[in-house]
Amino acid sequence: MDRPLQSTARRGLQATLQFAVRLLAADLLCFFLLMMFKLVLFDRYIHVPNMAMSVDDVFVAIGSLALASFWTILLPKRGRTIALVILNLILTFIVFADLIYFRYFQDLISVPVLTQAGQVESLGDSIDSLLSWNDLWLFVDWPFVIVLSILGIRRKPIKQDGLSFRRSPRLRRVLFRISFALIVFATGLTLVFVPVNIAKKTWAQGLFVGNWWNLSIYNVTGVLGFHGYDVYRYANQHWIHKAVATDDQVNEAEQWFKERGDVRRTLESDPTFGEYKGSNVIMVQAEAYMNYVIGQSIGGQEITPNLNALIKESAYFDRFYHQTSQGRTSDADFAVQCSVQPQPSGSVFIQYAQNDFDCLPATLKANNYSTSVFHAYDGGFWNRNTMYSRMKYDTFYSRTHFTTEEPLGWSIGDNSFFRQSADVMGEQKRPFYSFLITLSSHHPYALPASYQKLDVGSFKGTMFGDYLQAVHYVDESLGNFVTKLKQEGLWDRSIFLFYGDHDNSIRDWAPFEQLLGKPLNEIQRQQILRQVPFIVHLPDGKHAGTYHNVGGQLDVSPTILHLLGISTADERKVGTPLVLDKPLEGKKVVFRSGAFTDGNVFYMPSSDGIVANGVCYDANTGEVTDKAGCAAGAEAAREELRVSDETVQYNIIGILNKRSAETASTAAANSASK
Repeated sequence: MDRPLQSTARRGLQATLQFAVRLLAADLLCFFLLMMFKLVLFDRYIHVPNMAMSVDDVFVAIGSLALASFWTILLPKRGRTIALVILNLILTFIVFADLIYFRYFQDLISVPVLTQAGQVESLGDSIDSLLSWNDLWLFVDWPFVIVLSILGIRRKPIKQDGLSFRRSPRLRRVLFRISFALIVFATGLTLVFVPVNIAKKTWAQGLFVGNWWNLSIYNVTGVLGFHGYDVYRYANQHWIHKAVATDDQVNEAEQWFKERGDVRRTLESDPTFGEYKGSNVIMVQAEAYMNYVIGQSIGGQEITPNLNALIKESAYFDRFYHQTSQGRTSDADFAVQCSVQPQPSGSVFIQYAQNDFDCLPATLKANNYSTSVFHAYDGGFWNRNTMYSRMKYDTFYSRTHFTTEEPLGWSIGDNSFFRQSADVMGEQKRPFYSFLITLSSHHPYALPASYQKLDVGSFKGTMFGDYLQAVHYVDESLGNFVTKLKQEGLWDRSIFLFYGDHDNSIRDWAPFEQLLGKPLNEIQRQQILRQVPFIVHLPDGKHAGTYHNVGGQLDVSPTILHLLGISTADERKVGTPLVLDKPLEGKKVVFRSGAFTDGNVFYMPSSDGIVANGVCYDANTGEVTDKAGCAAGAEAAREELRVSDETVQYNIIGILNKRSAETASTAAANSASK
């Protein structure tokens, strides 16, 4: 080869190598290092047991970053730098948002949750309480990255041997960018999908088919991989292959609900059926009210003296569980009113308010009840205006209907809320159904000093102590409410129900153990976390006592309608009545995670969703028992969740209602033609 040609080839190779070094050395490599630091930090911060980042997880994280950034290689130097800086900011914000969300919900943000992003603004103080100074480590690079990117953008091209990249042949530059971008993309795919596919075929078998918890996906894909999969899943379900129920799914759901309805039909022979026909119904859903505070004292002072007194003349279920998911308060509302499982992600109130359900207000309205719901907050929060209209409430008394005479927390204090609501109920057409949702015990539970009437001792100044103060204040407000109902002449004419909506999101078990005076094993913690009080006071005080049979929020509306003598045998409900002369045998409470309990065993599913990999505990001792004792119940729990999910997502109740209307119309037409 001639020397001039050798020289040209050498310079071309040098230029190519220089170009490759510039692509690799500075901004792209810096992006990878910084984001990996943040992903590792996120994993340490959430600290989920048995889910610590492994070597495979590191490879998946690197692959995810490659898939997120490979396209920046196609851009010129300045454009790539700007793109990587923006990508750094976006991904950091996503990781930070997941961290805050996890601290409250113990889960990751999903696309359905983002459809209710308007809720975040109203969390206010709750979000503040979830922040930590350590979180600043996620943003420590931002000032430097932004400054360095500005300097890099202003820097002139580097020249070498009279040959600059700016004067390199355009085709060579384009081909190299494309080739290198494809290499990074292919490497990213390999690093992500090889470990994920191995997991899917081994310990995570079936995970992407029937997962009940976003963190189980995170355990395989990492945080960025989870969001990629979540976007794909949402797009596939709602746009690409929009789910429509098959005839088999509709028929299976119809048969499943019929069998559950037949169970309730047999219970209509119980003496309690219709025992309180025509009674008013007043029900209180108490914010974050957990069962462990009932009957407890601190420093010789009862935490819930009024509820303790009410329990003595009521049916009190001490093994009653909330069944909420990410929708929290709205999930409790939906589960109680409509007796169908909430969704694994997001809120039914937000995502499926347009669908049909057999909810308590509509059933009572069809039986000549006036129906009202009271909640002293914005009507649009959790899409309540829309959902309550669909549920067939006559009136929704939201924030605008209340006088702000006792400003406290999110709105007005529960004492004022109960008093003003009772004034309205005193004027309502009877019989009536009134549903009240409290606010004063909402996270982060901080009350002004003048409202703190409980001496919490060493818990003072902690969130746990603040929580005890909040539930004590709500208990006092509830006592005043009962007194007011008696003054209005409503107490002895009404079925009164009280339950908690969900747990308090406190995960430090030390104060729980200190208050209860004993160490807690895993199942005791799960029971405390999921149990909320459920109290049913009947007009004549009958059936008072403590009931140890298990129940859940899906059982509330069947219980009410059973006592009123309104059959639910033909309604599509999951739950069964709880106030019976003889408890229903084999009763199970199914949780959104796939866990269940029947009072004898407590089944905890594994993160991979495989039934056989779960753990079966003795519900009374907390000791691990033979899995065979939980196998049938775990499969039944999966079936209940599957039917509920398909019912909600495909609007199966709407399909069945349409089918029934068409059948009735055809029958009427045939009858008229004869």
